[in-house]
Amino acid sequence: MENREGNVSLEGFVDDIIYHNEDNGYAVFEIVSGGKHYTCTGIVPMLSEGEYVSLSGTVVIHPEYGEQIKVAECTATAPADEISMERYLGSGAIKGVGEALARRIVKQFGADTFRVIEEEPELLARVKGISEKKAYEIANQMVEKRDLRRVMIYLQDLGISPNMALKIYGQYGPNIYRIIEENPYRLAEDVSGIGFKIADQIAAKAGILADSDFRIRSGMMYILGQATQAGHVFLPKEELFQYTRELLGLGDLSLEEILMDLSIDHKVVIKDYVGQQIVYATMYYHMEQRVASRLDELDITYEVDEGEVSRVIRQIEKERKMELEEMQLLAVKEAAEHGLFVLTGGPGTGKTTTINAIIRYFEMEGMEIRLAAPTGRAAKRMKETTGYEAQTIHRLLELSGVPEGNGNTNTNVNVAFERNEDNPLECDVVIIDEMSMVDLMIMNSLLKAIPVGCRLILVGDENQLPSVGPGNVLKDIIASETFSVVRLTKIFRQASESEIIMNAHTINRGEHVELNKNSKDFLFIHRENANTIMNAMIPLLKDKLPAYVHADVMDIQVITPMRKGPVGVENLNTVLQQYLNPPAPSKNEKNLGGGVIFREGDKVMQIRNNYQLEWEVFSRHGVCKDSGTGVFNGDIGTIRKVSDYAEEVTVEYEEGKQVRYSYKQLEELELAYAITIHKSQGSEYPAVVIPMLGGPRMLMTKNLLYTAVTRAKQCVCLVGLESVFQGMIANCDEARRYSTLGERIVEVHRGLPLG
Repeated sequence: MENREGNVSLEGFVDDIIYHNEDNGYAVFEIVSGGKHYTCTGIVPMLSEGEYVSLSGTVVIHPEYGEQIKVAECTATAPADEISMERYLGSGAIKGVGEALARRIVKQFGADTFRVIEEEPELLARVKGISEKKAYEIANQMVEKRDLRRVMIYLQDLGISPNMALKIYGQYGPNIYRIIEENPYRLAEDVSGIGFKIADQIAAKAGILADSDFRIRSGMMYILGQATQAGHVFLPKEELFQYTRELLGLGDLSLEEILMDLSIDHKVVIKDYVGQQIVYATMYYHMEQRVASRLDELDITYEVDEGEVSRVIRQIEKERKMELEEMQLLAVKEAAEHGLFVLTGGPGTGKTTTINAIIRYFEMEGMEIRLAAPTGRAAKRMKETTGYEAQTIHRLLELSGVPEGNGNTNTNVNVAFERNEDNPLECDVVIIDEMSMVDLMIMNSLLKAIPVGCRLILVGDENQLPSVGPGNVLKDIIASETFSVVRLTKIFRQASESEIIMNAHTINRGEHVELNKNSKDFLFIHRENANTIMNAMIPLLKDKLPAYVHADVMDIQVITPMRKGPVGVENLNTVLQQYLNPPAPSKNEKNLGGGVIFREGDKVMQIRNNYQLEWEVFSRHGVCKDSGTGVFNGDIGTIRKVSDYAEEVTVEYEEGKQVRYSYKQLEELELAYAITIHKSQGSEYPAVVIPMLGGPRMLMTKNLLYTAVTRAKQCVCLVGLESVFQGMIANCDEARRYSTLGERIVEVHRGLPLG
């Protein structure tokens, strides 16, 4: 594109909008000025056909499309002549006014038309086809469009995108000027998609002082929100102050008064705990209380005939041709006697056999049983191992979406479920597997839906990584020593033949693992650096492991401790995509920029919960046989279609669920040839490949390695340095989670007032 001499200024009406990006406001459009058509390009939010505009810019020559005006500034103005007024009113910009009615209005009022509409709208009723009510509707639309245009320009000057500006205007209307002048940090609380950092940028441009009380309050709440994303339910007061000062650059400024104001406004709860003050976002404080109280209510002791229970268990053993060991027998009896029961144990200790015996016991008692797990993969595995229908917790509770309000990523919100205290589950027993993945929020929603008298059985491995969301629910419940808990520790003979299982337990004990080169299912390939690690992994993934474990290449998963670095998720996915799903003329693809390409056939992962995304399941003949909403953080699927025409990507998830993503929603997806160990929680793969290269000590832990190797069903293949592997086993550090659910449970159980 080359510049042509001179700038240009024009006034005219928008005849055609060829292209308009709602996110950034970029438009290609034609205006008519002085009877001549001009093609214009530039950032022009809120553009409407028929609108009269005044613009300035530079004439340029596009190599393909010829002469264009590159717009520097464009503002809507009142049309100056009757023809332009008629064209604007009849363009469809004003709802309920077509070309014929626009012609009658302008004929009636001439050059005074727009003044009449805005200042004396009742006069419009003189025009045939316009009632007094309709006259005021037309006037309101004209005024709203004028106000919206002014707001869009105002917000654009503050660096806000057109799409976000529309959200802000929808929330506040004309009051936005006052709000930004007084307290722009309200936007972070009220408007979905605006967090503290965006609000802080707006505030800086609006002239808000760095030590403003509004800024400090908002920053402090932002830090608490970030803490929940790191898994914490509260922060010690001094840590909260330290992080807030660092975020805002406040030096040693006292924050006590601001914190007390937040407490008075019920934004936070401050409590004494182990010789220090701790601070909760109010929602999480009350959530812990509700979970503790509800668990206590469910913990009913049932009078059962022990002889009859033993008789039923013997019948189950005979029927299933199995023999339960001592702790498994105890688990069935405890489940029969208690309204709340916890079963925990590592791999190979017989959890599945025990769950099956418990299910069969309650089934023989004529009880209705529901099974669920946190993720689709975990629910599928539960169904396969028990033979009973299992579903995600979200589906068990009948997800209805996120309630109206702020859906900011910086603030966790309660999810709306159809099943709750007013509409509880209609069953006698609920069994939840993979409980280590369940966070405080989901536990709170689950407990709301379980009526007193319904048994709740929680199953999980307490040594797995904790949930991604806030809380440490399974560990806290067990650590409270309040409820019936059975730990399975015996490794069964068949399991003892698996080096995956035996080595997992060795890792969990923090002991040195002998890497036997002749192992059939726990392989270690020594490589010295990232390049040689990658060169070894590619043939493993493409050829050797699929044949060895009799699985599709896409079912074998690379899992790694970190996102960044040469063997981190981001780099691995870029490289593996080229080898496992290379470009081809038959495969459509979408280039997102920054080196990210989504191609038909790619393995992808949803990276945040989206409760409104719609999915459909189709029959072989293309008929929709099931549908619903909700795709969740960690769900893995395959790109089936990329359509530039529809500007969307279709992804197929577990159970044939197909989801259509618009191009602007693709930020919710990432390639999943390699995923972090955290994201692999609750999943099981025929084989996993784990690169072993140095990384931050906080990531290279025993707990993380234990979780990684237990994801494999048939084969673990580690590639890299043995010193890194053994170093992870020796690193017993676990990032501490700030949670007081255990203390709340003890308080409730002892009848103490909740602190």
